[in-house]
Amino acid sequence: MTSKIIVPSLGESVVEATVARWLKNEGERVAVGQAIVVLETDKVDLEVGAEKDGVLAKIERPAGADVKIGDVLGYIEEVAPGIPAVSAPAPAAATPVAKRVAEEYNVDLALVTPSTGGKVTKGDVEQFVQRAAPPAAPVSVPAAAPVPPPLAASLNNGYRREERVRMSRRRQTIARRLVEAQHTAAMLTTFNEIDMSAVQEVRARRKEAFQKKYNVSLGLSSFFVKAAIGALKLFPRVNAEIQGDEFVLKHYYDIGIAIGAEEGLVVPVLRDADRMSFAEIEKAIKDFAKQSEDGTLKLEALRGGSFTITNGGIFGSLMSTPILNAPQVGILGLHAIKPRPVVVKDQIVIRPMMYVALSYDHRIIDGREAVQFLVRVKELVEDPESLLIEG
Repeated sequence: MTSKIIVPSLGESVVEATVARWLKNEGERVAVGQAIVVLETDKVDLEVGAEKDGVLAKIERPAGADVKIGDVLGYIEEVAPGIPAVSAPAPAAATPVAKRVAEEYNVDLALVTPSTGGKVTKGDVEQFVQRAAPPAAPVSVPAAAPVPPPLAASLNNGYRREERVRMSRRRQTIARRLVEAQHTAAMLTTFNEIDMSAVQEVRARRKEAFQKKYNVSLGLSSFFVKAAIGALKLFPRVNAEIQGDEFVLKHYYDIGIAIGAEEGLVVPVLRDADRMSFAEIEKAIKDFAKQSEDGTLKLEALRGGSFTITNGGIFGSLMSTPILNAPQVGILGLHAIKPRPVVVKDQIVIRPMMYVALSYDHRIIDGREAVQFLVRVKELVEDPESLLIEG
């Protein structure tokens, strides 16, 4: 008997996907629950498993094909009674990113042991490759550097080589949404700078006790999440959304945290962040970052959001103008902390300073309001004890 492999429900507001890759070839045996094909959506990768034991009889939609919910991806032919469903033990589950890395290094995932006892991750594969790598041979230094070949020869040997790479569905979506944000919003950016001395002092004084008690580092993110919420309470339109000729004021604080994942930018959401402690915020962000890297981030984590924080400082950015995460009307950009000379009580001193940026939709937020919002964030971060009162 033949059964169909169907594109399942992809989550709220996601109706299309792209076949990223097949994990089984036609003619191979499959077992119930075994992942056989990976679908790439706008937000995350999803594995589709076999619903019956049998043989992958036919691949209907090859890698690269665009599909919708309910489309037939392929067919499974059930095996005759008494014949084992698979000819060999099924390999350990692996995350999509781990599978891609394994393919690059030609590693059999069945040989890789997951470090957590669950799915094989990218780190597990990389460690396996490092352990299996032979010792490096001595490098001999040539007596003289070779003479560069003529330009014509270089052109024939791959010099100035070009490569055409298809944009992933997620990258296409990111590109489309960013362009739409610039075309549909009256977007402006205001800047300020923050003296990070007080926050650094608190972190230095509390980091060991915090790590020991909560098993997570006390980072910068929790301070800015709390400060942003304090400013949003004072300026509620920055936490709103425009719908037609109305705007919706959101009296809750779902803060999106932009994460630069390998497959593209994702913005998981801290729901009801005003009710979260510093430790809960830091743990959630750490988990989001790991899930983004491993390809295990769930669609539920990406839905909604009323305001976004992005930190280009972790990549060394000194100043930038972040783009709105539509339909939100405000996004806070953080940057690198650099020691700079500043005037404090008529004295020039060196302080760790950070430029911050607020991009906002001028259709609903006035310039004065945006500036005051950023000033409030500055006041709260420069006086961390006030965050306890705001929280």
